[in-house]
Amino acid sequence: MAEENSSLNIWPEIEKAEKENRRELVLQGSAIDKKIQSSDGLHPRLYSLSLLNYLEISQCPSLHEIHDNIRHLSQLQSLILCRNKITSVPKSIGDLKAIKVLDLSVNQLQALPEEICALSELNTLNVSCNSITALPDGLSKCVKLASINVSKNALSRLPDDLWCSNLELLSSIIASENEIEELSSEISNLSALKVLDLSSNKLKELPFELADCPKLKETNFKGNKLKDKRLEKMVNGCQTKSVLDYLRAGGRGKGKGKQPDGEVSEKLDGGRNVSKKKSGAKQKGKKEAEEVDELNRMVVRVLHVSKAPTEITVKVSAGIKDVRPYIVCCVVKGMNLRQGNALKRFLAAQTKLHDEICAKRTTATIATHDLSLLKSPLLYDVRPPDTLKIVPLGRKETKAADLLKQLQQDADELRKQKKRQNVSGLHKYLQLLDGKALYPCLVDAEDHVISFPPITNSERTKIKRSTQELFLEVTSSTSLQICKDVMDALIIKMAELNKLTFDGKEDVGLDEETDVISDRPAEDPASPELTVVQVKVVDVDGNLKVVYPSKTDLMSDTSNLTVIR
Repeated sequence: MAEENSSLNIWPEIEKAEKENRRELVLQGSAIDKKIQSSDGLHPRLYSLSLLNYLEISQCPSLHEIHDNIRHLSQLQSLILCRNKITSVPKSIGDLKAIKVLDLSVNQLQALPEEICALSELNTLNVSCNSITALPDGLSKCVKLASINVSKNALSRLPDDLWCSNLELLSSIIASENEIEELSSEISNLSALKVLDLSSNKLKELPFELADCPKLKETNFKGNKLKDKRLEKMVNGCQTKSVLDYLRAGGRGKGKGKQPDGEVSEKLDGGRNVSKKKSGAKQKGKKEAEEVDELNRMVVRVLHVSKAPTEITVKVSAGIKDVRPYIVCCVVKGMNLRQGNALKRFLAAQTKLHDEICAKRTTATIATHDLSLLKSPLLYDVRPPDTLKIVPLGRKETKAADLLKQLQQDADELRKQKKRQNVSGLHKYLQLLDGKALYPCLVDAEDHVISFPPITNSERTKIKRSTQELFLEVTSSTSLQICKDVMDALIIKMAELNKLTFDGKEDVGLDEETDVISDRPAEDPASPELTVVQVKVVDVDGNLKVVYPSKTDLMSDTSNLTVIR
């Protein structure tokens, strides 16, 4: 369509932005996608909005390209182009010198233009979930880069200059689910690096220099077939400190790494004494490692439905398949939330899972309930926004439509407070309900909505310090497997936290944000063992859809976890 003709049919969103001299514009969802289809692309007038400093175009599968005229939006600080089907990025993106946040995730990109390296103000780069085979050389020119996410692509290597000391602000590198074969020993140049995720790649070795990253606190190398099987067990157990200590010692006592004072360990020469010392040190190290393994061992026992004293079943209504079709549930017993900061730690772990494996709640959502407050049987249902009512966590009962409206206002206000440099997680997962005539919900036997995914669960069934048995729920509009993966991760994390509490590494005390418990001390559990009770999900006719955990679930590579079935 010619530009002069299309200007006669200017999109009202663009027209409003023009008239009001707006500095931010969000175009997303099916309504915008239809306009892109009918206009054979984005409306040309979009590129004349020169005052914009925040532009988001998302969830538009008809959007395949961005015009070179994007260069005219020279004031842009945040450009969010996620969840479309963009196949290429124009070179003119390098003209957007003010860009701080660039999000091109979940598209169909195979490459990035070198001109991206000219974005000297770039702070956050997210190109995850594409088909990119190589990153451009020159990223070291982006000296303000603090976070880069290239997960779920087809990368066989990361560029050499990513390890440049010029990147003194780079604190997070997420490069999971690629084909990366080697991690550079130059990684120690990254003085600010805190988070490094290279899980599910093709690494065979980890460089000893990794231990010399002064601020590195969180690593993930799961799913790599390392030559050093002892190290592989460690990384699959996500024991970052142990991994770094092991590398610092040179791995298997080889002494190749640097000592804490920065001096290379002295090489001993010649003779039987050296051999004996090495042998003794090796045996001692092996014994200590075995003791640590035994100390850290966690046990999860699976109780089958047929053996459960009170079977809980979730029935799924027919209408849910078009809204949010996937759900898995289970019951967990033996979780000690009374002691010290156990509850706070658990809630913090749930938030972290939401941010990471659940991709800010966009791929899946976790809800946790106090089993004693549930009235079964449960129904996973759909209801109109003006009919669905819930008592959200920390709020009074409200209609789903009103709750979403309020949350949207909160998200927009948060973004403005942060000067539009970040898209809040809240803002992203709210979009999942755009255009839906019906909303998903989990309802108890008294017709109370106890969960409204992906938004909130209910104050009625909120877990507290006194909670002894938990009902866990994971839902998704993406796949059943992501539900199972998230539930696996949640239960493993619960086992870790329960072991931490049991080992007495928490100070006993009351949490001012939770319920008051009696003066009578809680009876200490006999062990940190968790019991997971299977829960069936059935259709309206009672036919089995899924049971969790099945024999193929909780098949973790975590070295210090034992699952008894």
